[in-house]
Amino acid sequence: MTLVSAPEPTPEVDGDRPVRLASPSLKAVVRIVAIVVACAIGLYLTWRLRDVLRLVVISLFLGLALLPLVDAIDARVRVPRAAVILALYAALAGGVVVVGAVVVPSMVKQVQRLSREAPHYVDDLRRNSTFRRYDDRYHIAAKLQADAHGLPDQLRRATGPLQDVTVKAFGVIGQLVTVLSVAFLLMLNGRRYVNMALRLTGDREARYRRLIVDVNRAVARYMLGNVAISLLATVATWLVLTILGVPYALSLGIVVGFFDLIPLVGATIGAIVVALATLTVDFPTATLVWVAFVILYQRFENYLVQPFVYGRSLDVNPLVTILGVLAGASLLGILGALLAIPIAAGFQIVARDWWANRHPAADAA
Repeated sequence: MTLVSAPEPTPEVDGDRPVRLASPSLKAVVRIVAIVVACAIGLYLTWRLRDVLRLVVISLFLGLALLPLVDAIDARVRVPRAAVILALYAALAGGVVVVGAVVVPSMVKQVQRLSREAPHYVDDLRRNSTFRRYDDRYHIAAKLQADAHGLPDQLRRATGPLQDVTVKAFGVIGQLVTVLSVAFLLMLNGRRYVNMALRLTGDREARYRRLIVDVNRAVARYMLGNVAISLLATVATWLVLTILGVPYALSLGIVVGFFDLIPLVGATIGAIVVALATLTVDFPTATLVWVAFVILYQRFENYLVQPFVYGRSLDVNPLVTILGVLAGASLLGILGALLAIPIAAGFQIVARDWWANRHPAADAA
């Protein structure tokens, strides 16, 4: 006879029974309070030192941008590294002086010519039958004539705020000296600082070192590539304006190159400035030719030049690019817009590394 044991009764689980939470220990409460206080102190110090931190961030990106040039020159020339950095600073300062000497006088003459001949442009518009028909109804020409006659006075009144700008320039010079000094030390001893910090990471030193190299390569490639693309835009604009017979073509080309440094909207702003200059030559033929050139060149730059120069190291999500540029512009103005994309690229590299090293642990669990 086979004996079959009866199954043991399973205890019923009361689904309505409330779950009792254990009260936190004193040690856990103290830890939470300490974390909150430390975060509050950190945020307060960050806010109080925001100007200093801004200069440090600018210095860091300037050093990362110039570091490949310094390394390349230092490897070929047997001079102290400090002398190489100072020579590079001198070359950059000389370039700024030359650009200022070329652009500023010609821009002043261009504005004076535009203000002097503005009333004649309105008369030329009246010769167009379509414009004349709308002008008879809305009196556009009379308003333009009044604005054109008042343009010289408005330009003279605009010289008043320039005095305030001159006074503020001394503060900007002080900040510039600070940025150059910090960037100088970073390019001179940056690797030693990084090695000292990496020794504290223990077994993760190789990973963090590779991460720093990737971020440095991405930032340097963007900064130097952006300058190269702006130089190409300068040369292309100069050639087209020279063919069209626009005066001060080189100065306008430099203006376009400067605005081309600004992501998203810079090229459009530069194109508008040059379009206003073409009005003084052969309206509307020169203006239409310039607009057609801008449209074609932007396609050429966006789909051929930028992928070739930047490569895949700056494959930043478009939404991240837009939000980064808007945030950078609101915090630091034009400079923030310039730094937004390399900062976004750096964060993206860090996020990808974190995600790649997070999955093995999650899969093992």
